[in-house]
Amino acid sequence: MKTPAIFGVSGPELTADERDFFRDADPAGYIYFARNCESREQMRRLSDDLRSIHGRDRLIISIDQEGGRVARMKPPEWTRYPSGEVFSGLYDIAPASAIEAVRVNAQAMALELAEVGISVNYHAPLDVRRPETDDAIGDRALGSDPQQVAALGRALLNGMQRGGVIGCLKHMPGHGRATCDSHHEMPVVDALPEELEIDIAPFRALSDTPVGMSAHIVFKAWDPDHPATQSPKVIGDIIRGAIGFDGLLLTDDIDMQALEGSIAERSQRALAAGCDIALNCWAKMDDMVAIAETCPVLDGESLARLERVHAAMGAPDADAERNELLAKRDALLDAAGIAA
Repeated sequence: MKTPAIFGVSGPELTADERDFFRDADPAGYIYFARNCESREQMRRLSDDLRSIHGRDRLIISIDQEGGRVARMKPPEWTRYPSGEVFSGLYDIAPASAIEAVRVNAQAMALELAEVGISVNYHAPLDVRRPETDDAIGDRALGSDPQQVAALGRALLNGMQRGGVIGCLKHMPGHGRATCDSHHEMPVVDALPEELEIDIAPFRALSDTPVGMSAHIVFKAWDPDHPATQSPKVIGDIIRGAIGFDGLLLTDDIDMQALEGSIAERSQRALAAGCDIALNCWAKMDDMVAIAETCPVLDGESLARLERVHAAMGAPDADAERNELLAKRDALLDAAGIAA
């Protein structure tokens, strides 16, 4: 009886209440934030502890680690990685160098994540940047041309996989036209369907990725009444249909203020619309219990998609050396006069 949710953990180690609850609820996985990231040894213990609850080696233990300002694991304990904008700038000068730089950067990052037991990273953002794009995306974007975003995104996801970590398509069907931050309010996009083809193009190109994340955005052309996360039409016709994504679809953080209702109600609406998993980040026990008690169990096609994610999990390339990967990245950036 698996709960269709990914839950947060309140601190650097499990509390007794969390251990008991997770054992009963059997969530699809877990997500780390800075509050869970003190040291390599501590994180490895926490990851091992989570895996021991149900005796599963293949388990979603996830994080948002993009580089730049989106980094839960920070210096001096961990490496600082550049934002997507750095690789976008390199692509403008030398596309082949940018593709290789983003790949080796992602592989080095994944090695660091895998070392502490992380199996899924919510990276890469395939949102096509525009002049009006809100700073919530901003320098995280891999570019303003969909072909470039897809090329860099493919290399990034490949690097993650080589480092032993599964990446994620986000934020489907595209966050680039949002002019406000869905952490705080609901973005509404007025673009016509033919204009939105630009936004979905990178996701369509990478639709074979095992994990994806929805956007809390209303697209008037597709469904003026519901955000994508809670829209059967957007999920069915656009994400599953036009994009062709048949992987495990997670909500963006279900706690974001763009959404209305209790956390359990938000989760129920997202799951009913076609999301497979509610992403509940903040480790609030009352919210987690409510999701477990009120949402349907994970089964059917959603369970099959989760099992495909587990099957895609693998060990890092044995001959990869993280310092060599970072040196290669820096050499490619240096040759173009771009600072990491």
